[in-house]
Amino acid sequence: MGNNQYSYFKRDISWLSFNYRVLLEAKDERLPVYERIKFLSIYSSNLEEFYKIRVSGYHSSLLESIDRDESVEEAKKTLVQINREVTAQEKEYDNIFNKMILPELKRNGIILYQTDKVEPFHQEYVKKYFNEEVFPYLQPMIIQKDDIHSFIQDARIYQVISLLKKKKKSDKLGYTYAIMKIPYTKIPRFIQLPSYEGNHYIMFIDDVIKANMQSVFPGYEIVDCFSIKISRDADFSLEDEDRKDIAEEILSKVRKRKIGAVTRFQYDKNIPDYFLQYLCDVYEIEEEEMLPSGRYLNRADLAKLPNPVGDSLRQQLPPPLRVPELEANNSILRVLRKQDVLLHFPYQSFDYLLRFLLQAAFDPKVLEIKVTQYRVAENSAVINSLISAAKNGKKVTVFVELKARFDEMNNYLTSELMQQAGVKIIYSLPGLKVHAKLAYVRKRSNDPDDPIKGYAYLGTGNFNEKTARIYSDKGLLTSNKEFIKDIDEVFRVLEGKPYMRNFKHLLVTQFNMLPETHKMIEREIEHVKSGGIGHIILKMNSLEDKGMINALYRASEAGVKIDLIIRGICCLVPGQPFSKNITVTRIVDAYLEHARVWYFFNGGEEDIYLTSADWMQRNLHRRIEVAFPIYTDSLKQQIIDILKIQLADNQSAAWIDENLQNVFKHNDQPPIRAQQAVYEYLKKLTEQ
Repeated sequence: MGNNQYSYFKRDISWLSFNYRVLLEAKDERLPVYERIKFLSIYSSNLEEFYKIRVSGYHSSLLESIDRDESVEEAKKTLVQINREVTAQEKEYDNIFNKMILPELKRNGIILYQTDKVEPFHQEYVKKYFNEEVFPYLQPMIIQKDDIHSFIQDARIYQVISLLKKKKKSDKLGYTYAIMKIPYTKIPRFIQLPSYEGNHYIMFIDDVIKANMQSVFPGYEIVDCFSIKISRDADFSLEDEDRKDIAEEILSKVRKRKIGAVTRFQYDKNIPDYFLQYLCDVYEIEEEEMLPSGRYLNRADLAKLPNPVGDSLRQQLPPPLRVPELEANNSILRVLRKQDVLLHFPYQSFDYLLRFLLQAAFDPKVLEIKVTQYRVAENSAVINSLISAAKNGKKVTVFVELKARFDEMNNYLTSELMQQAGVKIIYSLPGLKVHAKLAYVRKRSNDPDDPIKGYAYLGTGNFNEKTARIYSDKGLLTSNKEFIKDIDEVFRVLEGKPYMRNFKHLLVTQFNMLPETHKMIEREIEHVKSGGIGHIILKMNSLEDKGMINALYRASEAGVKIDLIIRGICCLVPGQPFSKNITVTRIVDAYLEHARVWYFFNGGEEDIYLTSADWMQRNLHRRIEVAFPIYTDSLKQQIIDILKIQLADNQSAAWIDENLQNVFKHNDQPPIRAQQAVYEYLKKLTEQ
């Protein structure tokens, strides 16, 4: 079958299917109620970023500036499709929140007000709180057309109020309209009220303000009050990148995000038409930007909902496991001289990576440390280790990717901190993002013929101790000489030094990753043609690149069995004649599935790669990514066993079907919840 007969899901519609699967976690009554609330928050936070980045491209006339090959007409249709799907999902969100979450909170003695009508036993407290804690920060403004002072900031909740002058009844033309920003930097979104008759009460700050609105506008009668919010374009591209000035250019663009074009205008769906029309006229809101919503906006704030009851309503995650071979020896570097160590986060402790860097910082034989930085934690222990190394006389080089979206400022500030301590900072490569997760520790070599010696860490996730507690990732600690040579070569590329372009073990985008990956897929096809078995298992966050999808379609047509574990975007369509041998599994659970794993059966020799790369256009064509093979048989077996556990999950896993639906894998087999089962599997390994 020719390529022109293949079909693909639209990238952004596929992403909405993933976010809907996140929303479905909030319906799962097996989970504690605050875990379900957490997923409501994640869903809303995801959607906010989606509108800032992806939807902004549809509103832009520069449609070619992002990775989309649609015509303007097609893009308009997709935008309508997106808004229709989001509106349907938001209705379900409200249903879950109002009919499932609120009653469950009430059963546990927690009552979350859904009105500004305050109970008599709370009236005095709410009024006092408003007058002392809220009123001083309010800045109401009358809304007038062509008034530049009433600019609406990005992602902030505003209350819009319709007013009538007291003692002067008039028709709608006599309304005065006002706008007021909720001062969320000064006051919390949720206020805990005094308990009453054994129940805990919580109130949205929105309702605290509404309940006291009359004192804000003493000369007026309050007619209506509703919440609105605008999301603005937060994406940007860099033209004519110059490595010298890239930091300044990126920071300038980041600052302009706050005044970007409107991508979404959210409003309480109960707002009357005349009021809504007035707002759209004043703020020049286009119809395709309008999205009706519920009474409460910015629902990502639900992550901060107070929990007056305690841990019984939260998901209790097990403590990170220790790794016996690293516990048996004080020196991680000494262990690595004898064997490779594979780490599974967050099941195993991220402390080992911190210890690795800290020991390298103080080892007298270590001359140099090089690290890629994509997203690091604020007040990062990783960065502190590198600063210690620099202060201890080591040569430290950190390649900082300033184009890590929404982390640009944090990355810039941490790089400034490192520079002050003597760390050499190299900023983004022009035209490319560096997404590879590498640390290279070079030690003194007494052999002039073999000057490149040391240790390395290669990972699927960021050097970030905070996200490592909730992201499921893998990392390899090694002193394998062949790996070290390839990693040294990667850093030569990043530093702009002359390099050989000859990677013997690592697969690196812009060099050998694409051709070598295609070869491995073709090899599985050849095995089937020769009467053998072809089997591929691929685990990643996103699958969008049509070249790679076509290769998988061809392999499926040839009879290769392909199991995909894709958390997010999946543009490959299963259940078609050309994809009949392909299954797509999506796992959403307590941890974010973030590891990327490639498995090729290879006639029983079983090749396994771990990587930072998803199969997306941007990763494969506009980033520096690294995939690394696992050679140690016992470590290979761990990865294979974990992949099998994930494919057998029938509690948190869903198939993605040919209509992009999440079809839960509930069956008659014994219950397997992959993340719990993986923890137990790794725990048994530590006890052997």
